[in-house]
Amino acid sequence: MSTRIRRRTALRACWGVYVLIVGFFGAANALGDDHFDDHFRVSSTTFRDGGVLPISMADNIPNSNGSNSCTVNGGAGGNLSPDVSWNHAPWGTRSFAVMLYDVTASFTHWGMFNIPASTSSLPVGAGAVGSTYGTQVINDFDVERGYTGPCPPIGVVPYSHEYVLTVYALDQELQLEPSVNFPPYGETLLYALLRATEEHHVLAKASIAGFYSATPPQ
Repeated sequence: MSTRIRRRTALRACWGVYVLIVGFFGAANALGDDHFDDHFRVSSTTFRDGGVLPISMADNIPNSNGSNSCTVNGGAGGNLSPDVSWNHAPWGTRSFAVMLYDVTASFTHWGMFNIPASTSSLPVGAGAVGSTYGTQVINDFDVERGYTGPCPPIGVVPYSHEYVLTVYALDQELQLEPSVNFPPYGETLLYALLRATEEHHVLAKASIAGFYSATPPQ
């Protein structure tokens, strides 16, 4: 196992423990804290909340036959981040952060932070490498800073994964300084957002979720 993979594995393990601790002891307070703005809303025209993600969002990974292993029929995926809009941001918002997270596999597909407070939407494809809408982290495909679409493994239960798209409104900009041991991966952003929540810098957050499977119907 390479040093890079071992470092990522250790980071994931630490992150998992941190999430369990914070989630267990902080969930009750967070859910009932009127610090969060109940009017903050997120939406997308790419998919509906609770619906199925379109092929336009899916990744492209060829199988042994040369077809795409990320779609049911082997067709090409668009590998485009969805459009996302939000409204009723709280007064005092200075930046936004957006994450697309596979909660089934604990996998970050997209993370963008320090989106200007004047922004209220991101278009389709805003997660492209080199995007100027905000600062992006390296997703869990460990390739580049930007979006990489869903590709749940074929024939592995659960076949359908749940993908949660969350927008955070913060009263500050986040500082994610890369280092040798903790480069700006998705876990780094998640950790920073948890810390910002604990320190009451997250003014509001809202999510929508969709499902996707590359396994043919059984």
